[in-house]
Amino acid sequence: MGLVEEPLRLVVVDDHQMVLDGLKAMLEPHSERVRIVGEAGTPAQAVTEILRHEPDAVLLDIRLRGSSGLDLCGEILGHRPDCKVVFLTVYDDEQYLYQALQLGASGFLLKRVRGSELVEYLTRIHEGEVLIDPALASRVAKSAARIRNGEFWPGAHLGITQRESDVLSLLVAGMSNRAIATKLFISEETVKTHLRGLYRKLEVGDRAGAIAVALREGVYR
Repeated sequence: MGLVEEPLRLVVVDDHQMVLDGLKAMLEPHSERVRIVGEAGTPAQAVTEILRHEPDAVLLDIRLRGSSGLDLCGEILGHRPDCKVVFLTVYDDEQYLYQALQLGASGFLLKRVRGSELVEYLTRIHEGEVLIDPALASRVAKSAARIRNGEFWPGAHLGITQRESDVLSLLVAGMSNRAIATKLFISEETVKTHLRGLYRKLEVGDRAGAIAVALREGVYR
């Protein structure tokens, strides 16, 4: 008789108990393939759980309350270089994706993924693949194609991402955060995150400053 393959051992990290409970419920029907061996709501708890259980993979969010999942990714891989770090997040910003991959993450998935899909992705990642959520991968591929053809998005020369460019264009058009969120099918919190990135990169302190730079630089007319 052949050896029975052991399920992938997973630690999940999120600062919302509802999300942790949802992940456990979503993965429970697939326990023969993926088994949650630990959970954590803070980076400190995560490191403790990872050192205790030595999981095959860790599933975590980009942003944790008062800290960064990106920083935690680096810390995890510092302790366990063979562990697969997979981001599961609502933030579909290419900049987060690039940072995650640079740190050594093995996957970047969006929270709309279904249980069966998540299990399949985790299995493939465990086998050595690096996976990006199809919705985000498609957008990144299109962006890469435009860059190769010299077709940069407005504001690329200022160091802003394509998504930040989308937000800035709607800002110039006079839209509120809520209206921008609706237009781009993202949350208001995500809009605020993009705005903070824009303010930092454009070296301004508010919406008016960002609009002024965009108009001065001829980004949007």
